[in-house]
Amino acid sequence: MTVQRSGRRRTVALQVAPGAVTLYAPARLTAAQLQTILDTRRDWVARHLAEFAARPAGRPAPHEGQRLPFLGEDLQLRLSPAVRAPLRDGQQLILPAAGPEAALEIWTRRACAAPYRTLVAHYAARLGAADRLGRVTVSGARTRWGSCAARGDIRLHWKLSRAPLPVLHYVALHEAAHLLELNHSARYWAHVARVMPDWAAHRVWLKAYGHTL
Repeated sequence: MTVQRSGRRRTVALQVAPGAVTLYAPARLTAAQLQTILDTRRDWVARHLAEFAARPAGRPAPHEGQRLPFLGEDLQLRLSPAVRAPLRDGQQLILPAAGPEAALEIWTRRACAAPYRTLVAHYAARLGAADRLGRVTVSGARTRWGSCAARGDIRLHWKLSRAPLPVLHYVALHEAAHLLELNHSARYWAHVARVMPDWAAHRVWLKAYGHTL
């Protein structure tokens, strides 16, 4: 387990990831106090670690003939030593045989940039917040599927292009709603629910299967 202290933090938070537990705590708390907090959450931590361990493995490295979901489509990967950069040909995506994984990420980031902008703009308009929207860009963040800055800039992770479309739409709406409320208050969730009443099901899917993207 990792402990991260901060003099600015006022509350304690536990984060559980596959094979890792991180405790975020105010600097003023003693080691004994932190141990007491951990003891009260031990079963909760153990349950989440067990759930991660029981999940299927993540997506394999790109290989010949692999089927790849992309923005609701089903692409087939081909690996070729004759190409230097990714090339889409209908429903086939041809990758260089040398370094196909890096090439696939580069292609995906470029290909989903415009659709992401359109999708976020759509939800910002539905929320009545189009005038607050800044730039929409593609992210590769390690711990977030999306983010919204105070100035209105929104980022969505490139791997969301592989998610079921309703899940991608949920994340786009989730971030667009932050244009109205830069928090997760009851008012914030009310904005999400009026546009997407079944948002919770998509959030559950992302938590359960997001690691496979």
